[in-house]
Amino acid sequence: MQTTPISNDGQKFTWSYEMSLFKNPTIFITVAKALLLTVIITTVFISLITMIADGFSLDGLKFTLQLGGILLGIFAGLLIIGYLVYAAVMRGKYAVDFTMDEKKLIHAQAESQAKKAKKIGTAAVVAGVLTGRPSTVGAGLTSTRTVSTTEFSDVKKVIVNRRRSTIKLKEIGSNHVYADGEDFDFVKEFIHAHIKPDAVWIEK
Repeated sequence: MQTTPISNDGQKFTWSYEMSLFKNPTIFITVAKALLLTVIITTVFISLITMIADGFSLDGLKFTLQLGGILLGIFAGLLIIGYLVYAAVMRGKYAVDFTMDEKKLIHAQAESQAKKAKKIGTAAVVAGVLTGRPSTVGAGLTSTRTVSTTEFSDVKKVIVNRRRSTIKLKEIGSNHVYADGEDFDFVKEFIHAHIKPDAVWIEK
């Protein structure tokens, strides 16, 4: 649900957006994908070490599958618990301020929430270091980044999802843009007009 409409001061467009962390699954899915990638990388890495040491075997393959299943279960539990804690701290909402001009788009978590996010991220980093869990450290470092800037000239792919009021800009990383109604259409067309013609454009 958009909290302020788009305004234009002659040089840039600005608006604010607030969404439910329980009704809109965008952030949950983004974090889940990152954790799934961590599981895959960890499993493949351990499997390679095992094969180098013992050679390929059916027992080794079975061990890899079991390991992957165990890690997936652990990370799924951590994801659900962590997300619920995050949502509770943020009072069930994600608030963000957007600034957009002809060259770039800036996604900045609302100041009141940004301070909370940084505290959560710092706590996660400390916990990861103390327990020797690199994935926890990585998740903590990621959560401390409350401002994301995307240069339109660097965008390689855009995924538009009107049902979730989301436009995803992908370059080396990714940036999510939120808007509703006529503002959604305006932002979508503005982005389309300012990215490179060869960028992939997908609408769901």
